[in-house]
Amino acid sequence: MKLFVAGIPYDFDDVDLKEMFELYGAVNSAKVVMDRETGKSKGFGFVDMPDDTEARQAIETLDNASIRGKKMAVKEADEQAKGGNRGGGGRDNRGGGGRDDRGGRDDRGGGGGRDNYRPGGGGGGRRY
Repeated sequence: MKLFVAGIPYDFDDVDLKEMFELYGAVNSAKVVMDRETGKSKGFGFVDMPDDTEARQAIETLDNASIRGKKMAVKEADEQAKGGNRGGGGRDNRGGGGRDDRGGRDDRGGGGGRDNYRPGGGGGGRRY
């Protein structure tokens, strides 16, 4: 079972997260999500536990638990859609997604316009 873990301390790494969940059973993998630009933790991650009973025990014990003054949230992770239309949303008269806010690439969504006079492109579709 794949678990979503939020509210983990920013100095936690993959090993710390894995060790915390190993107290409740076997762990296939543990990954703290890092910011691409800063290289720092975003404060959440994912843990994959092969035994559903052990995973549920970890959820019951760790959900709403405090660690270093921060309240954690632990739940079963939502399944991520595989491929397909991943067009982004827009704001401030800009289209969503796309590389450099100008044009879509692969199946990653449409581009955003620069202003009211140059609108963005459409959402990306599935490539076959």
